[in-house]
Amino acid sequence: MDEPFDGAKAAVFIGAHLLVILRDDKPDIPFPANWDFPGGGREPGETGFETLAREMHEEVGLDAHAAQCLWARRLPRQEGSAAFTWFYVLRYPAGTEGDICFGDEGQRWTLMHPDDFVALPDAVPSLVAKLRLWLYESGGGLQA
Repeated sequence: MDEPFDGAKAAVFIGAHLLVILRDDKPDIPFPANWDFPGGGREPGETGFETLAREMHEEVGLDAHAAQCLWARRLPRQEGSAAFTWFYVLRYPAGTEGDICFGDEGQRWTLMHPDDFVALPDAVPSLVAKLRLWLYESGGGLQA
C-alpha cells in the first residue's frame, strides 16, 4: 500500500548517543536554530527509507542501510497534523562519527544522550515526541 507522506526523519544513534543537527537560524524555515534529526522532504517517487537515505547522505555524509534500522513508523508530522512523515531509528557503531561529512544545511552537529535531547527547550517538538514514543515502545532505548 502506498500511503502518502511528506518526508522522513531519523533518530540516528552512534553508539549510545544521538546525532543531532542545529538548524540554520533563518526566519523563513520551520524551527530556526532548533536541534533536529537528519532527514527532510520527499522527492517524487521515493519511499520513506529512500527519502531518509538521500537526506542523510546530503546532510551528514552517512549511508543508511535497512540493516541499521531498529524501528520505523509512519506518523503525523506533528500533533494534530493531517500530513505524515516516516520516522526511523537507526543504529551505527561507536566511532562512526569520524565518517561524518557535514553538508551545507544547519549550523553544526553534535552527539547527545537521548535524555539530554528530550530535555532541550530548543529541540524540534515533534521529534521529541517521536523519540519518546520509540523509547516507550522499545522499553527504554538501546539494548547492549
